[in-house]
Amino acid sequence: MNELVTAARKAVGSKAVLRALKAGEAVRVYIAADTDMFLYQKVVRAVEDAGLRPVKVATGKELGKACGLQIGCAAAALLR
Repeated sequence: MNELVTAARKAVGSKAVLRALKAGEAVRVYIAADTDMFLYQKVVRAVEDAGLRPVKVATGKELGKACGLQIGCAAAALLR
C-alpha cells in the first residue's frame, strides 16, 4: 500500500476506480474491508472482470490516509 502514497497517478473513491477499470487504466486496486457489502461486491466484480486481483485493506480510514485524504475511502487504484 506504500505505492499509493507515492503514486503520481491514482484513482480515489469507488466511482473513480470503476471508471478507471472500465477504461483499462487500473493496474492495482485496493478496497477497504469495511466497505458496504453492495459496493464492495460491485468493485470486486469489476476488478475481477478486468483480470486483476483486488487488494484488501483493513479499513477505509487507513486507505484514505494512504491516499492523502483526511477521511476514509472505499476503494483506490494505481493507474498506468
